Amino acid sequence: MNTKTSFKSGFVAIVGAPNVGKSTLLNQLLGQKVAITSEKAQTTRNRILGVAHLPQAQLIFLDTPGIHRAKGPLNVRIVDVALKVLGAADLVLFIADAASPDKAADQIILQSLKKKNLPVVLAINKVDLVKKRKLLPLMDRWRNAYPFKAIVPISALERIQMDELLAEMVAVLPEGPKYYPDDSVTDMPERFIAAEMIREKVFRLTGEEIPYAVAVTVESFKERPEKNLIDIQATIHVERESQKPIIIGKGGGMLKRIGTHAREEIEHMVGCKVFLTLWVRVQKNWTRDTGAIRRFGY
Repeated sequence: MNTKTSFKSGFVAIVGAPNVGKSTLLNQLLGQKVAITSEKAQTTRNRILGVAHLPQAQLIFLDTPGIHRAKGPLNVRIVDVALKVLGAADLVLFIADAASPDKAADQIILQSLKKKNLPVVLAINKVDLVKKRKLLPLMDRWRNAYPFKAIVPISALERIQMDELLAEMVAVLPEGPKYYPDDSVTDMPERFIAAEMIREKVFRLTGEEIPYAVAVTVESFKERPEKNLIDIQATIHVERESQKPIIIGKGGGMLKRIGTHAREEIEHMVGCKVFLTLWVRVQKNWTRDTGAIRRFGY
């Protein structure tokens, strides 16, 4: 009798409307931060790969930007990235918002899933924000909308039903090899994640004053092993002259706060001291310039 348990592996595309908690969920499933988070929608702009290692399975997550009705070259590019990820997936993890559903975006996603005919697990997120009596009717509505392999109510922020969600996904995945070594968490280079961490701090610290016309490029990422130090020089790009003083702040105070918060998080990621230098540059109307969008990595 063969008692050996088969190993499962596969690529899991995380899709959902903007601001449903996809990046928070990815970070929770991986046990560490690879995707930036913010209360503002459309924080994620690139596909980010993260690897979860379980005793009998390896799940390779493809995080995607929030799918929505896109207007303007940047948003069209963002949604295009999200939909293309579906073509590389063995399984789709669809995240829905229990508290504030975006019905229009959810319908766009459902239409795309029906065309692809892929297995889908639905995670209904933010259940900690809704009353239990409202949850069962919500699950029934989703059950009638698509033949999901499983529907799991979760809270990514509170880590509710994370293990149950992982188990449902593993059940659907095919048998396969380990695609990545046990110590791999993401395929994104450290300089990319550093840029994303800086951009997250801009989102979190500048409130509603700064729109999504912010990009960050890392101009220099130099490791100095003799000093146990990494020297990073990065530029925060904004669209208009009026946005520059908001990022810099009175006496450079806001830019210093952004730099301090970002540096601390980057140090946690790289495991050594970081010397971070930030500049602010105006790149007029870059979100409508396809050349600039490409240069900034979107």
